[in-house]
Amino acid sequence: MDQRVSVCMATYNGASYITEQLGSILAEIGAADEVVVVDDASTDDTVTVIEAIGDPRIRIVRNETNRGYVRTFERALGEAAGDVLILSDQDDVWVPGRRDLLLQAATTRGIAASNLVLLGSDEPLRSPLTGRPWLLREADSRRRWRNELLILAGDIPYFGCTMAIRRDALERVLPFPAYLSESHDLWIATVANRHGLMTHVEPPTLRRRVHAANASTPKPRSAGKVLAARWMLLRAFFSAGRR
Repeated sequence: MDQRVSVCMATYNGASYITEQLGSILAEIGAADEVVVVDDASTDDTVTVIEAIGDPRIRIVRNETNRGYVRTFERALGEAAGDVLILSDQDDVWVPGRRDLLLQAATTRGIAASNLVLLGSDEPLRSPLTGRPWLLREADSRRRWRNELLILAGDIPYFGCTMAIRRDALERVLPFPAYLSESHDLWIATVANRHGLMTHVEPPTLRRRVHAANASTPKPRSAGKVLAARWMLLRAFFSAGRR
């Protein structure tokens, strides 16, 4: 039987780019698939723009108040009905073949993460620590402790917008820890590596749009914020081990 895919998207004031992103998604997914959009109390016309697309595969859920992207993605995952859940930001563009690549990878081991390229140049991101191209290698999928150390060091390109989760792995991912205030993607990656569920997909499946309003940006952070983030990820490491 064919696997049903749920695309899980969090939106907030995304009217500028949401039509292009949804167009790339709807061209990829099947008739039985769905796009679960949880809007985080946008103050622009994001919801109106989505409704105007008029595709029955899109289901819109609205947060009554702004809860932030971490809790909004958590709700989107919880609302989804598919066999495999693919996370998606509101402002990127899918690469053709993304659905099937992530579906196959997540079905095989439980959780998948792919590479991405920059929209407009198709160049990979570069490591903030080394400056080299920042890539996931399939051969490293099972190197769990190496991947965990790189998560804590901030030098492995796990992004929620490149991830997919098989339904039976979702019980380890949800609920997100109450202390998780950012980096839901690194939480998912931590769970995946702790339990041997991770598959790295080498072909890029996403063109990432970088702009001033990104939820995650390449801007340098203060030492205090870096330390706070590392402490949160260390807590996540131990929390994931208890799932």
